[in-house]
Amino acid sequence: MHNYICKTCGVQNEATLHEPSSCSICKEERQYVSSKGQSWTTLEAMVESGNYKTEVSVEEENLYRVQTSPSFGIGQTAYLVKGKGYNVLWDCVTYIDEGTIEAIQQLGGIDAIALSHPHYYSTQVEWAETFDAALYIHEDDKKWVTRSSEKIVYWSGDTLELSEGIVLQRIGGHFKGGTILEWKEGNQKQGVLLCGDIVRIVADRDWVSFMYSYPNFIPLPGATVERIAQRMEELNFNRIYDAFNRVIKEDASESVQRSAKRYVDALNGVLFQT
Repeated sequence: MHNYICKTCGVQNEATLHEPSSCSICKEERQYVSSKGQSWTTLEAMVESGNYKTEVSVEEENLYRVQTSPSFGIGQTAYLVKGKGYNVLWDCVTYIDEGTIEAIQQLGGIDAIALSHPHYYSTQVEWAETFDAALYIHEDDKKWVTRSSEKIVYWSGDTLELSEGIVLQRIGGHFKGGTILEWKEGNQKQGVLLCGDIVRIVADRDWVSFMYSYPNFIPLPGATVERIAQRMEELNFNRIYDAFNRVIKEDASESVQRSAKRYVDALNGVLFQT
């Protein structure tokens, strides 16, 4: 029996004797099946290969980047937030080994793991059980969980405070349960948002965007983006990190609002001359 991992999305499945016939995450229209076909691996095989390393590095005070090289699956970055005696891993990466565990233990371990959406579930159960951490997933995305565990906490509503100054905010969009993390103490108490790609920072680092499907270029409706912007206007933050090492360091709240307006204007044809 093996917990097979999809090589395209990096998400681990329940233990089976044989490789699954397909990946439920990749078959859905927000992801994709590789043009080379479905392929699988296991965490054990990845460790034995010696090809991968997940490094933990300082991003800013009390915030650490957790990133695998070479890139695997979607290639997202996770973040470790050091709160007041309470550490939270935001999102997750597939590869974990003894070196990864030791590096995180030196920072005080992990008390909770929180996920933005199903594309980053990766080996979340391995991480949760290794660090004896609660694993928070919004109940609206429960059907996408591919490996069960007693560590999983399905939370509901739009807001959940994990610890003082560390708050999960469900804003939807990319997935119904799409969640961002509000870190109120971050950036010298000016506020930091960790957004996965529920909110995606664009190339110039001055704007953000919102999508239903990134690989398939399916946009979100204008009304959904307006709702997300209104919801984010209620939060206090000056900086945003996304899942792909892009950061808006200053005036991020203003960037979100004008980006949402530009997005809706584009959908309504306001930006275009005919």
